[in-house]
Amino acid sequence: MSTFIANVRIFDGEHVRSERTAGIEGTEIVSVGQEPPKGAEVVDGRGGTLLPGLIDGHVHTSLDGLRLARIFGVTTELEMQGYWTPQQRKEIDEDDDLADVRSALLSLMAKDGHPHELIAELAEHRPGGGGWTPPSVSTPAEAVAHVRAMVSQGADYIKVMIEEGTVMGHPGLPMISTEALKAGVAEAHLLGKKVIAHAMTLAATEQAIEVGVDGLAHLFIDRPHTEEIVSAIADAGIFVTPCLVISSSVMGGTGQALADDPRVGPKLPPEWLATLRGTFNKYPQGSLDQVLASVAALHSARVDIIAGTDASIPVPTHGGVVHGASLHHELRLLVEAGLTPLEALRAATSVPARRFGLDDRGRIVPGARADLVLVDGDPTTRIEDGLSVRAVWRRGAVSTD
Repeated sequence: MSTFIANVRIFDGEHVRSERTAGIEGTEIVSVGQEPPKGAEVVDGRGGTLLPGLIDGHVHTSLDGLRLARIFGVTTELEMQGYWTPQQRKEIDEDDDLADVRSALLSLMAKDGHPHELIAELAEHRPGGGGWTPPSVSTPAEAVAHVRAMVSQGADYIKVMIEEGTVMGHPGLPMISTEALKAGVAEAHLLGKKVIAHAMTLAATEQAIEVGVDGLAHLFIDRPHTEEIVSAIADAGIFVTPCLVISSSVMGGTGQALADDPRVGPKLPPEWLATLRGTFNKYPQGSLDQVLASVAALHSARVDIIAGTDASIPVPTHGGVVHGASLHHELRLLVEAGLTPLEALRAATSVPARRFGLDDRGRIVPGARADLVLVDGDPTTRIEDGLSVRAVWRRGAVSTD
């Protein structure tokens, strides 16, 4: 049986449409603007806005995280470090109670480099204690081998770590050489994969541009932007996922206001609520206003901005961010940086879909996957309305929790 969502404002991933209905058949959107046929199930969206399922452009996730994401209208998470077997990926794809996931699998990392310091800090939170030693690369040949291994194991794109550690409270971390990074990036491109760089300082960003990455998984937070760096990013065609919510947390900010929102707190398990109220607080001398100004400059230079959170695991000392809800916080910060609500919504729908080659989602058009969010109010003019989630469809399967 077909389902029609009627009497609703439709943001199609790019624009607000004049049509007021969208039809679903099975797992796909089959129409926009068509009157519901006799016998169709009709969902009255009066007073609401229909959005494409949201895409979080930067996470480190788990089944728990994917479940939370979907509750808040995030139907796809783009993982920037993690590991899933092909069988696990298949099970996630078939479970409509979860957000879908795309993953870089394991990043190119230096021996004892980032995120080694975070793994050591988090070891005390693991059952029985003990950490995890990630694979590392140090030579061009090792970088090429690592990229080949990740692609063979199902990586959707490749992530590289360019992190000296100052803004993470661990200055002097080992880093991969420029030559090894270039070799890894070239191999990824040869295999048809995009490369995204972790780079949170201006110097790391300059190195990321030099080695030829396609996107930045963070924005530099140690210095104000310059005309030169903005032009370099724009000229290279690099997209930026600034992850403002995690930048705020690194500077000592929390998600307390979000946790206190009645549309959020009651939906979060205690460990995630405590995490949202927590903070990283590794770089308190940083200025979030400075980072927002950098986003504004990049946006003015027509750099593609993608909304992402860097949501990870429920640990308050590495907190301030949770799956799902914090993407709405990120959208508010993008608006604070100068994007319009429409532009912010594009950053969580059509823009990541386009830049990551997700041609079946991020838009409300016939033939697209039926990943949809119905919210009360109008987030195309008041971005905070996006948290008023009434219903979420994932491949046409609806949830109203």
